[in-house]
Formats: sequence, structure tokens, C-alpha cells
Amino acid sequence: MFYGTDLKSRLMLGTAQYPSPQVLREAIAASGAEVITVSLRREGSEGDAFREILRQSGCRILPNTAGCHSVREAVTTAQMARELFGTSWIKLEVIGHADTLQPDPFALVEAARILTEDGFDVFPYTTEDLIVGERLIEAGCRVLMPWGAPIGSGQGLRHRDALRTMRAHFPDVPLVIDAGIGAPSQAMAAMEMGFDAVLLNTAVAKALDPVGMARAFGAAVEAGRTAHDAGLMPCRDMATASTPVFGMAELA
Repeated sequence: MFYGTDLKSRLMLGTAQYPSPQVLREAIAASGAEVITVSLRREGSEGDAFREILRQSGCRILPNTAGCHSVREAVTTAQMARELFGTSWIKLEVIGHADTLQPDPFALVEAARILTEDGFDVFPYTTEDLIVGERLIEAGCRVLMPWGAPIGSGQGLRHRDALRTMRAHFPDVPLVIDAGIGAPSQAMAAMEMGFDAVLLNTAVAKALDPVGMARAFGAAVEAGRTAHDAGLMPCRDMATASTPVFGMAELA
């Protein structure tokens, strides 16, 4: 549940870089996603035709502040997005490093506080740092979106132990893996670890067959969460025979 909204799908899909509007439309449908993200800058450049695709998808829109590098820029972009899309949801990005696109934790927390006080439901793009997570919760965020790896890198879950620790540290906070996912198996791994959803874009949009890849990610996320809920077997240091020794024949 995200800010009081129940969703059936645990896959969130980005809308940038697709080869054509028709492919975007078909990929959204094939993924089963109920939430799609959109940059205010992209929407502004493509206008009514792109907005119509978003409307026809039937998905909930999660505008983002992609490309913002300061608190002022992010807050202004969020306010414009709320007016344009008519939603209080905002994926908050405040980039601090040009090469890795790592978020600026100090500006992120400040912008999150300003936006929550202004009535926004903030989805902050952050790292797996526990202290930053705590500060974002204190600022009013009720969801955290730690990265798996740098945006568009396809590296998957680079720091799995840290992500597991974050999941354990925030047991009651919805956590969404955002960025760096490059393969359905990586999305499945995130869900098996107990994360609540996965947000991705490039891995689908840049695939040879975006529609097929969107379908694969939808299935992977569902399988991973089902496995988590069913209870994954623990890892062991030693082998354990699946056939009991009792009852085996004794050979002289």
C-alpha cells in the first residue's frame, strides 16, 4: 500500500526512451503495471499526444523530478507536476553527482520536508543509507525508494547485504527498488528479499523487444513476491540429504 492506495501489481514502469508511442502503449499493457512514471520535462516537450497515451493506459501517474540538482528546482518541478497531472504523488529526485546520478542526501531530505508540508505524497529516490532513510521518514515520507545501482546501468542489486539490512530496519515502511535493474532475474531477487515493488525503465525501453521484456518483468516480479510470501528455504553451509537414511537397505 502506498499512501493509502492498494495496488495489485508490484511493478512500476518508466515511460522514457521507447522507440515509438505504440511500443510504449503495448509495453505498459504487457507489464501489468498500475503505476507509470513520467518526467515533467518530457511531458512538456511531447504535449497532448504523450498525455493521451498516459490517459489511455489506465495507470496511476507518478510524476518525477528527474534532472533536478537543487532543492528549489525539485520543489518547483513538483508543484508544476501537481498542477499538470492533478496528483499529490511525486517521485522526488535531487541529483548530487553527475556521473553516478547518486542523490544528494542533504538536498533530498530538505526538499522532502518542504513537499510533505505542502501536501505531497513523496516517493524519494535515495540510497540504501539507513540514516538518510530515517531522516526522510522524519521529514514525512511514508515510502522509500533505494537504488539497486546507478540509473540506467543495468547492474542490478549491487549492495545486497545493505539492502537486506534496510529491509529489516524498516519492516513497516514500503520499500521500492528504483534504478539499476537490468534483467528480470534482478527484479525477482529484489522481490524475494521482501521489497514491496520495483521501478524500472531502461531495461524495458531499450530491449530488442520492449513488449516481450515488459511481460517478462511483470512475471518475474510476481514470481519473486510469491516466493517470498511462500517462505524461501534458508541457505546452509553443509549438504542436507533429501532422502532420509532411515529405511535404506543394509548391504553386507
